[in-house]
Amino acid sequence: MQTPADRQDRHEYPAHWEADVVLRDGGTARIRPITADDADRLVSFYEQVSDESKYYRFFAPYPRLSAKDVHRFTHHDFVDRVGLAATVGGEFIATVRYDRIGADGMAASAPADEAEVAFLVQDAHQGRGVASALLEHIAAVARERGIRRFAAEVLPANTKMIKVFTDAGYTQKRSFEDGVVRLEFDLEPTDRSLAVQRAREQRAEARSVRRLLAPGSVAVIGVGRAPGGVGRSVLGNIRDAGYRGPLHAVNSAFPEDVKEIDGVRAYRSVRDIEGPVDLAVVAVPADRVPGVVAECGAHGVQGLVVLSAGYAEIGPEGRERQRALVRQARAYGMRIIGPNAFGVINTASDVRLNASLAPEMPRPGRIGMFAQSGAIGIALLSRLHRRGGGITGVTGVSTFVSSGNRADVSGNDVLQYWFDDPDTDVVLMYLESIGNPRKFTRLARRTAAAKPLVVVQGAGSAPQGHAVRATRLPHDTVSALLRQAGVIRVDTITELVDAGLLLARQPLPAGPRVTILGNSESLGMLTYDRCLAEGLEPSTPIDLTTSATAADFHRALSHALADDASDAVVVTAIPAIGEASPDDVELAEALRSAAAAAPEKPVLVVHVELGGLAEALSLATSTAPVPPADGVVGGTVSVVGGRAEAEGTAPTAVHDRTAEQHSAATPTPSVRPPAVRGAPPETPVTLAPAGTTPRLIPAYPAAERAVRALAEAVKYAQWRREATEPGKVPEYDDIDERGAAKLIAGLLERGEGLAVGPEDTRELLAAYGIRVRPALPAPTPDAAAEAAHALGYPVALKATAPHLRHRADLGGVRLDLADEEQLRRAYAELTELFGPAEQLRPVVQAMAARGVDTVVRAVIDPAAGAVLSFGLAGAASQLLGDTAHRLVPVTEREASSLVRSIRTAPLLFGWRGSTPVDTPALEELLLRVSRLVDDHPEVVAVTLEPVVVAQHGLTVLDATIRLAPPPARDDLGPRTLPVY
Repeated sequence: MQTPADRQDRHEYPAHWEADVVLRDGGTARIRPITADDADRLVSFYEQVSDESKYYRFFAPYPRLSAKDVHRFTHHDFVDRVGLAATVGGEFIATVRYDRIGADGMAASAPADEAEVAFLVQDAHQGRGVASALLEHIAAVARERGIRRFAAEVLPANTKMIKVFTDAGYTQKRSFEDGVVRLEFDLEPTDRSLAVQRAREQRAEARSVRRLLAPGSVAVIGVGRAPGGVGRSVLGNIRDAGYRGPLHAVNSAFPEDVKEIDGVRAYRSVRDIEGPVDLAVVAVPADRVPGVVAECGAHGVQGLVVLSAGYAEIGPEGRERQRALVRQARAYGMRIIGPNAFGVINTASDVRLNASLAPEMPRPGRIGMFAQSGAIGIALLSRLHRRGGGITGVTGVSTFVSSGNRADVSGNDVLQYWFDDPDTDVVLMYLESIGNPRKFTRLARRTAAAKPLVVVQGAGSAPQGHAVRATRLPHDTVSALLRQAGVIRVDTITELVDAGLLLARQPLPAGPRVTILGNSESLGMLTYDRCLAEGLEPSTPIDLTTSATAADFHRALSHALADDASDAVVVTAIPAIGEASPDDVELAEALRSAAAAAPEKPVLVVHVELGGLAEALSLATSTAPVPPADGVVGGTVSVVGGRAEAEGTAPTAVHDRTAEQHSAATPTPSVRPPAVRGAPPETPVTLAPAGTTPRLIPAYPAAERAVRALAEAVKYAQWRREATEPGKVPEYDDIDERGAAKLIAGLLERGEGLAVGPEDTRELLAAYGIRVRPALPAPTPDAAAEAAHALGYPVALKATAPHLRHRADLGGVRLDLADEEQLRRAYAELTELFGPAEQLRPVVQAMAARGVDTVVRAVIDPAAGAVLSFGLAGAASQLLGDTAHRLVPVTEREASSLVRSIRTAPLLFGWRGSTPVDTPALEELLLRVSRLVDDHPEVVAVTLEPVVVAQHGLTVLDATIRLAPPPARDDLGPRTLPVY
């Protein structure tokens, strides 16, 4: 029976149901519970709904709502009767409600678990996906209130609403009676409903970004009257880039007689502009931004790029200002890039938008770039500009986003856009933090399956002003999980650009086998060493000698590309002296024409320039360019030599200290093979067919940079091949999922944050087929002897005090005790060394078969989700951080790779003549632990340590489990934008 307090709780306003959502067309709406204060809004909303829509809702003409209707639709108990509204600009655009019903179809309370649901969407907003978003949210609310099934009655002619229900992906039944279609569907999420939800999320978020990157018209608000200043500069950048749509300059301080600024129409307010404005670039002081946002919202602006500073980066006051900015913009259906943003760029020929502080438009290309930091964004654009053209062809940018404080639009949103953007082939991202690792990992996996995603991940926290849950996982663990998702993780901006250029210009390698050829023996050997250090399989370098001509390079490269034993070719080149030596143009064309004949294999160039000396030598000889040899046609782009800088590029002008340190820290093999001198047998020089696009070959000023980029491409290509067959999560007949759930529920009744006792831990693990070897307490020598007699000799005596647990290196363990005499002597030694038994907490355990000691862990991170970890036991592995990680649930393929991905894995496979251990049994153990934490999110931590893996089988010697109410799974709930 309910108490008055219980009834009061039913009527408390559920603020956690409020959410901002992105609609199908990219606009935003706010979803919130309907309250008694919404009577006027409801009446106004209903008046704007067509008679046809009213008929579909009430099955009869219903021109207006009565006072009784308004009261019923605005007064809810938020348990058995709930109403939600979608709002834009504070006004209703759609409503949904449910009423709990019993088996007789009449109003009921719990434990009844069915409810009738009904929608009404304003005609002007139909087709925007409002009803689909509302269905997701009302279903989540219903599940929270114990409702498991919805029923809806719909007229057959109301095909749009029928489609909303049928397309949602829930398990449903349909019947037809008395001229009405009755739909019944379970609310438990299914694989299909989640797939539908995520597909809608991708389309909506991609379109919301597209509205920002490809606007039909732009207004720059805050254009100064005098030259200079942020607003005036951005206006000039947009104009000079050749933006294709209408451009407007806005400043409330413009005199009445000012009609143009720098050839652009000028206005005092965005409201004065005739026609729509899709994008507003805001460059006014922070205290004036709210007024600007209100004017933009009233005018129907679709999105904002806020360059203004003075927000979360300055402290608590700015943080509150930033949150208010986001709430205000979303209330009008607008999304924001920024504040404190550097801007956005789109090089598409039909857009040509440079709404950023970059003074020059980047070269058009196929690389999408995202940076949270404006300074890093400048560095990325600058390096790509220097490296992207002039050496071996042009590689440029498709779109660029610098998000600043990342208050709204984030890297996740831009990934949604790039996933199916036909103008982007490679994605480069600099992320200072990952606000939602679970979602980013999911999106990254899907994107990486279609196009390369290269990420530099900072170790920073979430941007100021964000209310997202922070991950507790170490930086290295997050990096490992990103790699599992197919992300190419690099450490520096230099490596980001190096990898991006290779992936944008060349095909993925089919394997790790590398051919090295060039005109420098020493550079070839350096490249060989770097290949070995990066895990590649180089063949003996081919030395063409310093007298090699362009034709020699062409023949050697053609021969290497035709070799089935080679997956990639690295060409090394240094400036040569002599009349027969090729100039840059000759060599570039020779390499390109050879590569064009084998487009399925990647080619890279490592070049060393002598700078002034090379240029001086070329000037001193006063010779004209060497005529093409052996039919090799010259081009207009240089590859190596002293003219590269004169041609407009400086690939070695900027060095990244971090990259240099990394390269210096990586050991190189001490054994080198002899160089092979001379080119392969002469073959005819063939040119690329006339009219074909030249093959763009990336060139690097250092061997370690080229090889690191190639190694990342090799690993990514392997991931792509494996991603086509990801494996499956196995089913085990001996798993007792229900029994485990019952035990967990009983344990949690004792309280939250429960550390499970040894007996319950063994019982819970046994339900999943995991046996833990029992250890008997030994508080006295006699108790130890009795325990050993019960278990049988030989035994181990262990101290389990926290400071000695799992620390065999401290001497708190005695093994292979064959009889009672040895046991009592070991007991006396331990108590003499470490103190009385009360402090040591000794236990006796039967000896396990000899093998390799390992550790298996699983934790639930509130942001990233469940993570399974594996490593060898011992201080050395802990000190080196030699632990591998995978997201749960783990497939058979992932379990196999998890075992093999630690650096000490050779110890499991017979290193230096040792006996290989039973890795299939180890993989099965990993899969069972993965199933346990996936099936029961209340299991927030599991540690099996040590797990002794023997030649046949394994033994779990100790285990701990921690239970707690599971953290909320935001990836299983309805679509929402981050809350502020």
